[in-house]
Amino acid sequence: KVQAGAGRQQQRASRGRPFLTMARQVLSGYVDRVISIITNDGRNILGKLKGFDQTTNLILEGSTERIYSEDEGVEELELGLYLIRGDCIAIVGEVDEDLNAKIDLTSLKGSPLGEVTH
Repeated sequence: KVQAGAGRQQQRASRGRPFLTMARQVLSGYVDRVISIITNDGRNILGKLKGFDQTTNLILEGSTERIYSEDEGVEELELGLYLIRGDCIAIVGEVDEDLNAKIDLTSLKGSPLGEVTH
């Protein structure tokens, strides 16, 4: 009976928040894989996902920030172990590590992303 009650509480907690439930399912598949995150302020951060919580705060290991420029190649800033608040995240995607290793970031130029507007 205790387990059934706990299950109903969990159902009630996730009701009305299908996005968070879906996000947790997707993020579970990304644990210990390299991901790319675009933040609401336009930053691009890559790192190995080590964990996350119920509010989609992410813990990244060995993370870097890619800084884009129209004049110079992409600069990579070492961040190391990094925590990103869930409410700052716009996009999360898995990185193909083999393809990523082949990219010459010094010759890649592009406009920095702007802030997300709602």
